[in-house]
Amino acid sequence: MNIQQITGYNFNWIDVSMPSEADLRSLALQYNLPFTAVSDCLQPDHLPKIEQLDNYTFAIFRMYDVNAVPDAGSFQKLTSKLAVFYTNELLLTIHRNPTDIVEKVAQKYVNNPLVKRPYEMVCKLYKNVLETFLTPLNLIDKEIDVYEERIFLKKKIPELLKKLYTIKRKTYLIKRLNLINKMVVELMPMQEERHPFYGDLHDYLIGIETLTDEIYDSIQSLLNLYLTLSSQKTNEVMRILTAFSAFFLPLTFIVGVYGMNFESMPELKLYYGYPMVLIGMAAISFGIWIWFKRKGWL
Repeated sequence: MNIQQITGYNFNWIDVSMPSEADLRSLALQYNLPFTAVSDCLQPDHLPKIEQLDNYTFAIFRMYDVNAVPDAGSFQKLTSKLAVFYTNELLLTIHRNPTDIVEKVAQKYVNNPLVKRPYEMVCKLYKNVLETFLTPLNLIDKEIDVYEERIFLKKKIPELLKKLYTIKRKTYLIKRLNLINKMVVELMPMQEERHPFYGDLHDYLIGIETLTDEIYDSIQSLLNLYLTLSSQKTNEVMRILTAFSAFFLPLTFIVGVYGMNFESMPELKLYYGYPMVLIGMAAISFGIWIWFKRKGWL
């Protein structure tokens, strides 16, 4: 366990990283925290939430994990947690994985007269947690533009459908996470009075939510476009095959009739029977071609 005392603030700020279960028990005893809440810090499945305990306000935030695998398909694989306990005099941040968010925010607002209580710092931490999703969303947006251009230019992309589904799944997870974050943010003013830092957090969440919705709609439209073009290509192939069948079907019928080998078939004894049949077959094919051209089928 790594414990860091962050200085430069009017309140006590302690940052804890990579704690074990025994370390969390020790923290719970030291700061009079319920162990059931502290143990949540080690559980990977918890989604963002905020709770009012007897002496503390407890919150869990989920930030984008820069080490997440490209095909991450769950909240746990895509994000990591940041747990926060705070009162009017104490701020305790706990995270399993190393992160630069705490240090970044601490350095940015050190000795800032606007930061008087842990509540203000929690708002800024939460905003920076939301900012971690901005980079992957922008990358997804650029990927969509690249795939859209190649689809329209009909350039082949290996496993395109799989790639489109992967970024759709990732965007969907962020979209769902935004809904949960929105509920958490809306609960915060119930415990603290309105504050400019809270307004900044709320506005930023709306911006991330709007961007995510736009990207999700774009990838959904791109998927529909890809499936439509694929279906159109299949229909074009079927149209060509149908056209060839229309040409050869009457010819096959004629060949079948004269291949029955009945004795009383006078055409078989005609000297010019063979070239007449060939000419007739050619005339039928030409007539079908003229008909298709007039109908616009060729």
